Amino acid sequence: MSNLSPQRRLEVLDALRRGTVPRRGLDALAVGLSKFENVLDETLSHVAAGQSGFKAVRGDYGCGKTFFARWLQERAKQKSFAVAEVQISETETPLHRLETVYRRLIEHLSTSTCESGAFRSVVDGWFYTLEEDAIAAGADASSPNKLFEAADALMEKRLATVSKTSATFAAVLRAYRRTIQAGDVGTADGLLAWLGGQPNVAASIKRAAQIKGDVDHFTALNFLQGLLVMLRDSGHAGLVLVLDEIETLQRVRSDAREKGLNALRQFIDEIDSGRFPGLFLVITGTPTFFDGQQGVKKLAPLAQRLATDFDEDGRFDNPRAPQLRLLPFQRENLVEVGRRVRDIFAEGCHDKARLLTQADDDLIQRLAERVGGALGNRTGIAPRIFLKKLVADVLDRIDQFPEFDAARDYKLTLRMNELTEEEQAQLPASSADEIKLEW
Repeated sequence: MSNLSPQRRLEVLDALRRGTVPRRGLDALAVGLSKFENVLDETLSHVAAGQSGFKAVRGDYGCGKTFFARWLQERAKQKSFAVAEVQISETETPLHRLETVYRRLIEHLSTSTCESGAFRSVVDGWFYTLEEDAIAAGADASSPNKLFEAADALMEKRLATVSKTSATFAAVLRAYRRTIQAGDVGTADGLLAWLGGQPNVAASIKRAAQIKGDVDHFTALNFLQGLLVMLRDSGHAGLVLVLDEIETLQRVRSDAREKGLNALRQFIDEIDSGRFPGLFLVITGTPTFFDGQQGVKKLAPLAQRLATDFDEDGRFDNPRAPQLRLLPFQRENLVEVGRRVRDIFAEGCHDKARLLTQADDDLIQRLAERVGGALGNRTGIAPRIFLKKLVADVLDRIDQFPEFDAARDYKLTLRMNELTEEEQAQLPASSADEIKLEW
C-alpha cells in the first residue's frame, strides 16, 4: 500500500471514518473487481478511438455500486479521460430534464489535473490548443488580431457538426474569448455559467453573445456534443459520465417516471447512433429498477435494450453484456478489504508494529463476523459500517491510546441511526434501537 501518498491515504481514511466512499485511492481497496478490468479497459480504448459506450451496473444496496463507479472514474482518469458523476434525484436532478443532468455534469466535471469544476480549465485549455494549432498551420503569432481570427476560424471548423443543430455553442464561446481578451471577467464568467447550463444569468450578459433564454433539454444534448469536441481537441481521451442512483425513478410520479425512462432510452439510442463520439455512459441501479414493474419494464423498448441473462451463481456472468452485476459481499471479501485498510492505516500510524500486532487478521475477521451478525448475517450490507467501525473505533484508538487493547476494551455497538434508510430496510425485523455484541 506504499504507493498511496500521505495525502491520498488521509483522504481515504477520513472518508471511511465518515462511512462514505473515498473519491481517490480506490485501487488500493478494490476487491472482486478484477473480472471487470479487461472489458472496461477495452471499452475505454474503444471510446478513446472515437466511438462511444454504455454500461448499466446493477446491485443491491451495499454491493458497491458507488464504489465501482468511482473506481471506474479513477481508472479512466489514469487513461486521460475527463469524468463526471451525477446523482439522479426527483427534486434536484430529474432524469427527464436532461438540461439539469447536463448542468450537474458541468458542475462535477473532473480531470486528472483538476479535481472538480474543471469546465473552465477545459475551455481555456481548448482555446490555447486552437491557437497552437493555428500557429502550426501558418497563422502569424506576432499579430494578436490575426491569431485571434485564425483560431476563431479553426473553432468554427471543429464545431461544425455541433453548429448544424445549435449555432449558440460556438457563438457563446466566441463571445467568452472576446470578453476575456477585453478584460471583462464578470461577463466572461456569466457566459461560461450560461454555457454550463446555469439558469438566471443576467440578460445583459446574454446580450454580449446575442442569445436569449436558458439551456433546455435539446440544447443540452447539443452542448454535450460540443464538450466532447473540446475534450478531444485538448488532449483528453473522452468523457466517462456516471448517472448514479437511477433507481430513484421508481419513486416519482408515474408521468415523471415515464418521461425519465424515455429520456434514458433516447440517450442510449443517441449513443448507439454515434452522436456522442468519446462518451462512455454508465448508469447504476438496483435489481428492482431493472427487473421490477415500476422500473425499466415500464418502457418495453428500454427493457429490450438492457435485457441481460445472468449466470445462476455469477461465475459466468458476461461483462460484455449491457448490464454488469455486482454480487453481495462475502465474508472473505469483507476481511480482505479490512486487511487492506489496516495496512493503509499502518503506513502513517505512530507505532506500526503495535498496530499490526493488535489489529491482526484474527481481530479483523472477528469484527467482520460481529458486524455481519449484528446485521442479521447480511454481509452484503455490512461493508460501509464494518470499515467505519474498523477505522474510527479500532484503528484510531490503537494509534492514539497506548493503553487501549482492542481485544479487551472494544465493545461493538450498532445504532439504527448509523444506518441509512436503505440499509435499515434490509435488516430483519427487530424492535431494538441498539445492538451490543461482546467479543
